[in-house]
Amino acid sequence: MLQVQQLVKHFGGIRAVDGVSFEVSAGECVALIGPNGAGKSTCFACIAGQYLPTSGHIVWSGQVLDKLAPAARLQHGVARTFQVAQVFEALTVLQNVQLAAQARIGLRAISAFKNLDRQSREPAYALLEQTGLRALADQDALSLPYGAKKRLELAVALAASPQLLLLDEPAAGLAEQERANLMQLVKGLAGRGMAVLYTEHNMDAVAGVADRVLVLMEGRLAAQGSFEDISRDSTVRRLYLGDGLVDVQVDGAAHA
Repeated sequence: MLQVQQLVKHFGGIRAVDGVSFEVSAGECVALIGPNGAGKSTCFACIAGQYLPTSGHIVWSGQVLDKLAPAARLQHGVARTFQVAQVFEALTVLQNVQLAAQARIGLRAISAFKNLDRQSREPAYALLEQTGLRALADQDALSLPYGAKKRLELAVALAASPQLLLLDEPAAGLAEQERANLMQLVKGLAGRGMAVLYTEHNMDAVAGVADRVLVLMEGRLAAQGSFEDISRDSTVRRLYLGDGLVDVQVDGAAHA
């Protein structure tokens, strides 16, 4: 279980995150949403290890992560992706996943790269199959369309065999069908027992995907619950979703 306990992050006099607490259990897919400036990116960055909290604690599976660098968190089963897909563009799709699998066991990048040819390809192929990239295994990552790069970044994260997956706007920059396909893949990961926390602006990547939604406003947790619950919250609708929210589909039905 991920436990975020009274998380606070200040930048000078700005309280970007102001006492946020929540939990994410194994097998749960949780979306962290909110308007620009709400503090969700800062909160996410603290959990992922880019920022040190001003106060509070981040605990994963009983391990306090507060002061651990992202690489150290990876050794504890915590992997992440970025809002703008980050892959090794000089490598092939297959090599990206192979290299990530080597990094998981703590090898230095140069040493890991030299060992790629001796590494079994089957685990990497399995991840590429899972993410719909098997046919592109030998293609250079640089030449991939953006949607495929997003899926490759996810495959790279999964190569670390994480138990907690942190996704920073996984659907950003994707067309509607690409978003739907990727988010169903994400939902399936949680269905197999992984804990998944993701930030998102696209509500069609939240509705019908997230088991629970956390809404941050002005650095505080303003609401949480199912998408249906938060979409009916008058404050959330007024300050973020808008009263005209009528076209987001949940299990095939529109919710006003």
